[in-house]
Parts: sequence; C-alpha cells; structure tokens
Amino acid sequence: MNQQVNSAAGAQNSTSVERRGDRELVVTRTFNAPPSTVYRAWSQPELFQRWWVPKSASGVSLVSCDMDVRTGGKYRLEFGAGGSDTMAFYGKYLEVVPNERIVWTNDEGEEGAVTTVTFEDQGGKTRLNFHEVYPSKEALEEALHGSAAALPEQLEQLDELL
Repeated sequence: MNQQVNSAAGAQNSTSVERRGDRELVVTRTFNAPPSTVYRAWSQPELFQRWWVPKSASGVSLVSCDMDVRTGGKYRLEFGAGGSDTMAFYGKYLEVVPNERIVWTNDEGEEGAVTTVTFEDQGGKTRLNFHEVYPSKEALEEALHGSAAALPEQLEQLDELL
C-alpha cells in the first residue's frame, strides 16, 4: 500500500515523498542537470556541505564532512549548533556506481536505514530516486517526523546549487 506523505506540488521540479508499506520511504525529484553533475553534488564533500543542511535548521551546521564515496568506503557527518556538543551520523557505502547509484548504511543507531540514491538520465535532466528501508515501522515513523521531513527542503537547496 502506498501512502503519499508530502509533495511540493505546483513547483517546476517538485519533490515527491512517498511512504511504501511499514518500512520504506521513497523520495523523487527531477533536476535540470545531467546525472554526472547531480552525482558529484552527492559524492564530493565540498559540494555536499553546501546543500545538505536545511536552511530552516537555523544555527545548525555541518562541522565535519568525511566521505570516501566508493564501494566499501565510509562516511561521517558531524553536525553542530554553535556549542561544543555535536551529533555524528556515519556508515559505509555498500555499492557505488559513479553517475548511477550510491547505496549506504546509516550506522549511528540500532534503527538505522539502508539508503539507495539513483541518478536516472532523462535527456540531459536527472530523475533522482532516494529510497530508504528501515528495520522497523517505528524507525520509519521517527524518520518521517525527523530527518526525512527535511528532504524536500534539502533537495530544493540542491536544485539551487546545481
């Protein structure tokens, strides 16, 4: 059963956020850039840092961004809010096919998801598919009220960067 969660309808490149079943989230958006360009924004730390943190999360910054985007590589993103306390998100890349696909784990907690991002060529544009599978219904619910809720804004920022 598919359930539409959020959609920025009316926008030229709207973001569709869809819940599939009890454990899956699918987010899609088309960008006016070729897959190689969109892939670079997801795989090069200096570009990733420019769009990943939602502007609405005032005071939050990505203080550290280590990404070894290759099959078997690891990543670690550390966020801060001005004080000395930071929060880290980390995992490993299970599969990387340049300009086509990135699959990674979210290992910071027991309820971490596996994320797959694909970059489909649409005649010079890119259809991005962001797919997460959570270990439980509860983990998906938590994400829908937390990190996943920011995805439309993050992808809008990526669109502006491109």
